[in-house]
Amino acid sequence: MKKLSHQEISLNRSTIETIHEVKKLPVNVILNSIRSGYNVGSIFRTSDGAMIEKLYLCGYTPHPPQKEVLKTSLGSQESIVWEYAKDPKEVIFDLKKKGIKICALELTDKSMPYYSLRKTDFPLALLVGNEITGVSQDLIDLCDISIEIPQFGIKQSLNVAVAYGIAIFDMRRVFDGF
Repeated sequence: MKKLSHQEISLNRSTIETIHEVKKLPVNVILNSIRSGYNVGSIFRTSDGAMIEKLYLCGYTPHPPQKEVLKTSLGSQESIVWEYAKDPKEVIFDLKKKGIKICALELTDKSMPYYSLRKTDFPLALLVGNEITGVSQDLIDLCDISIEIPQFGIKQSLNVAVAYGIAIFDMRRVFDGF
């Protein structure tokens, strides 16, 4: 086993010029009122790795060109289709009109483990909430399903960017049939 160099890794990666040829994961992501620009930048970078359909930044979620977002996104804001929309409800209603299922990444009385999703659940929109308060009840009321990441320690949640990474890459696995 030999660690690959940056140059060797780059040979198999897309570029800004070829990114439109990549098969996108049919997931729209809605970030609502995320506080940390560093978390948002990390989510941009993870979204590029999973190659999602679109990222919506809502509420007071920081967005490019804020320096904290750019620092952790490492240029991925150029490869991901994204937009800022003040009201997440408008985004949710628009996606529902297109027949897209809305899925909250949140603990609810009906949430299922993130690994329970099936290919038939796509396309979907993943709703991710604030680092402290999570997804608000008024937005959960608009969701079709909710998923959770089981916790086994003393804490009840993960960092929002970490939780998003776990969920989105498992969605990629399910959709691609791995």
